[in-house]
Amino acid sequence: MSMLRRLVDRVWPPRWLYATYESQLAAALDADELPRHVAVLADGNRRWARLNAPGKPLVAGYRAGAAKLLEFVEWCDELRIPVVTLWVLSTDNLDRSSRDELAPLLDVIADLVKQLAATGRWRVQAVGALDLLPPACAEELREAAASTETLDGMHVNVAVSYGGRHELRDAVRSLLAERAEAGEGLDEVARTLEIDEISEHLYTKGQPDPDLIIRTSGEQRLSGFLLWQSAHSEFYFCEALWPDFRRVDFLRALRSYSQRERRFGR
Repeated sequence: MSMLRRLVDRVWPPRWLYATYESQLAAALDADELPRHVAVLADGNRRWARLNAPGKPLVAGYRAGAAKLLEFVEWCDELRIPVVTLWVLSTDNLDRSSRDELAPLLDVIADLVKQLAATGRWRVQAVGALDLLPPACAEELREAAASTETLDGMHVNVAVSYGGRHELRDAVRSLLAERAEAGEGLDEVARTLEIDEISEHLYTKGQPDPDLIIRTSGEQRLSGFLLWQSAHSEFYFCEALWPDFRRVDFLRALRSYSQRERRFGR
């Protein structure tokens, strides 16, 4: 994008017109048609850093992305959406990222989870293979989440060290261990296993599956996000890099969702 185009985008539309349009979008939404669970792949933080903070460490993009996640959670709370899932770090990222890049990112994620918990308003849960993280980081996440266990507000999942295949592996392991403890053999488990039993061992057990999954930065794939839970989800792909994602973009996603006929595979 040219410098001139980026300058124009910053000043147009004028704030009053933008605010009017945003208000109209919000007013047109029917509360009964809003999703119960919104999940977001907050993609594009590194690209945003390269465009907006050239020459600076990529952590600038991670910080901008974390600030936007806090805003996003507030937007969801304003609309009384019961469950939100934020994917901030995949198991693939753990393998691909250099140590110098990963350490600052983990610090940003830990601060994000602690800020969410410190509001005292939301039930925060870190979901993922936390055992793959540095022990000190994993403990920070667990402690922050544990401090919100008695809260009744919106449920905020922060998917850290998350991979859909890892989640299914962990669910099957947990299920088999539970059945073995009950004295059942593999033959019996194989014969009697039901779909709902696997759901009860997912990281998000007890929660509704996501109705709407949003991905930013123009990528149009799930990359393994909520593999099991997304069987009947609606998807919304947005061109904006995550730190540039606006409330009006979210309202457009909700409008698109409310206009769709959901058939749940029927």
